[in-house]
Amino acid sequence: MRIGLIGTGRIGTFHSAALRRHPDVAALVVADVDAGRAADLASRIGATAAASVDELFTGGVDAVVITAATSAHAELIGRAARARLPVFCEKPIALDLAGTLSALREVESAGTVLQLGFQRRFDAGYRAARDAVRAGRLGRLHTVRAITADPAPPPAAYLPLSGGLYRDCLVHDFDMLRWVTGREVTEVYATGSDAGPAMFREADDVDTAAAVLTLDDGTLATATATRCNGAGYDVRMELAGEDDQIVVGFDDRTPLSSVEPSGPPPPEKPWPGFLERFAPAYEAELAAFVEVVRGERANPCDGREALAALRIAEACEMSRREGQVVRMAEIAGDNPSPSRGPLPAP
Repeated sequence: MRIGLIGTGRIGTFHSAALRRHPDVAALVVADVDAGRAADLASRIGATAAASVDELFTGGVDAVVITAATSAHAELIGRAARARLPVFCEKPIALDLAGTLSALREVESAGTVLQLGFQRRFDAGYRAARDAVRAGRLGRLHTVRAITADPAPPPAAYLPLSGGLYRDCLVHDFDMLRWVTGREVTEVYATGSDAGPAMFREADDVDTAAAVLTLDDGTLATATATRCNGAGYDVRMELAGEDDQIVVGFDDRTPLSSVEPSGPPPPEKPWPGFLERFAPAYEAELAAFVEVVRGERANPCDGREALAALRIAEACEMSRREGQVVRMAEIAGDNPSPSRGPLPAP
């Protein structure tokens, strides 16, 4: 199989190495708006560098992996669809619902494959939690708590391009909330704080956020995130039911210190970032994409799943700005299931 990868930044470099290791990927072609950066990566990992994205699309690739800047995702997805190429794209499809729906229509019209990069679906802990919930091990689920905490803020220049904390960061927790529980969110109430570094206020963003979400079976969930967790990278999900309680992401590297006399010691080597924490999951999702392209499995995370998570993020952002509860029925694009017919108008 010959795969083309577009975008050779941090995540693109990480994915390119995983693809080169895959036994079914015979050749990897990389491209970037910075042709020199693509050539440098290609020389380091034994790939081929395309002189441009145009050259990559005309170079006879069997599938495309998109790890370019977020602003380019929707256009590249559409281009791959028109070329009848299966595509894997890092989230998000686009930073707004209109752009997301437009790209999904192109994929639907072409009848091609789009797999989104929600890597937590391939993490061993989240998969075990999903199995436990679906098997009824917890009894009636009543409370879910999701946490994502970055150890340090991103560069200031990234913030205006990120879509904000809900769309860029908490969207992973919203995807996990649906995927683990099998339920849909019906309403949200969200708030945020920009009391940290001034660059968040300048970007009209928040550095810390919290949301209360009600699921369609009455389960209550909270989702919190911050860009300023100096202890380390902390991603957890706690699920509490009438019979049992479990947690994802609690191990000897979780950046959490107990103040109880008999509590566990602080971690010697806390997780420094998402690439280290989710390295096996990133590799597994690309392996799954190869299987999808080969026709060996169903798509584990199609574009409509990404749309569903983005709608929750949109509702949270609306709630934060308006200071009130937002029902999901107020958000456009209410069509997360592939079996529910054509995509709605934006």
